[in-house]
Amino acid sequence: MEATIVSDTAKHYPVLLKEIISVISPQHGGTFIDCTFGQGGYTKEILKYKDTKVIGLDRDKNSQKIAEKFYNEFPDRFLFKNLKFSKLNNLKLTNENIKGILFDLGYSFTQMKDPKKGLSFNFTGKLNMQLGLNDFTAHEVINNLDEKDLNKIFRYFGDEKEAKAISKSIARERKSKKIDTSNLVKIIEKSKRKKNFRIHSATKVFQALRIFVNNEISELIYGLINSAKILKKDGILAVVSFHSLEDKIVKYFFKNLSSSKSFSRYEPLLKQKKFSFEMPIKKPIIPTEIELQDNAPSRSAKLRYLVKKENIYEIETDIIDQFHELLEIENLSLKL
Repeated sequence: MEATIVSDTAKHYPVLLKEIISVISPQHGGTFIDCTFGQGGYTKEILKYKDTKVIGLDRDKNSQKIAEKFYNEFPDRFLFKNLKFSKLNNLKLTNENIKGILFDLGYSFTQMKDPKKGLSFNFTGKLNMQLGLNDFTAHEVINNLDEKDLNKIFRYFGDEKEAKAISKSIARERKSKKIDTSNLVKIIEKSKRKKNFRIHSATKVFQALRIFVNNEISELIYGLINSAKILKKDGILAVVSFHSLEDKIVKYFFKNLSSSKSFSRYEPLLKQKKFSFEMPIKKPIIPTEIELQDNAPSRSAKLRYLVKKENIYEIETDIIDQFHELLEIENLSLKL
């Protein structure tokens, strides 16, 4: 997962902010769930509209400090929960008019620059990569899972072409010492036969580890499913993704709920499936040239959104079956 980062530590740029506000239309009021509260950029913009309320979620407890400022300014219109967004169905929302649910799947600048989290290959020390509410660290993954398991993680979650060679080198090196961040970077660089000078050699492996440590595949899938359930009629589900694996899952889920590949023109209308969701635009919204100038790392951001057309709670989707192979790889963590 590529981070939502900025070049200037004094600034924070919520990616595709204008586009998201245009899509979710907070000027009409209602309750919005900011599933990745982070630095509060989207929440701040939504709360500018007086008839809105925001429920902010974040698994990173450090976001609580930022949330306190919103509590003070909007005591009756803001609520924060240190909660994984896959669990948003645990919220008591019976009387809430949920008009928009927002996901920004990138990492914040603050998270990427926190050496304790160890998300970046630019730091030294023990591997961590926990975003919060985790069961294990990247250190445990690298030093305990067998070579075949590491190969699967790197290949499927990072699209690392040389996953096998890297996994083999890790298994060999850790026989003599525990592997930390700097060791891992060196192992990756030595293992790669083909050098890509556009991105750091460790980028894909670190992406794969972050996804695995934080269960980001199941988090996203169950977050999407539960969001689609609790939205009210005409509510919007908007997701900003940053790499192809995330976007593939989001795109499939949205299409799965809003269209069919197998309608026959000869099939009676009564037998054709009725869809309770609509995807107004098929192609993702991407950053403008102006935004790219201010925040270059937003270049990989893609915004997709879905509209709920009727009040239903039960939804039909085969997304779990579609991505069962990825979910099974996540379950390798049970060996730790």
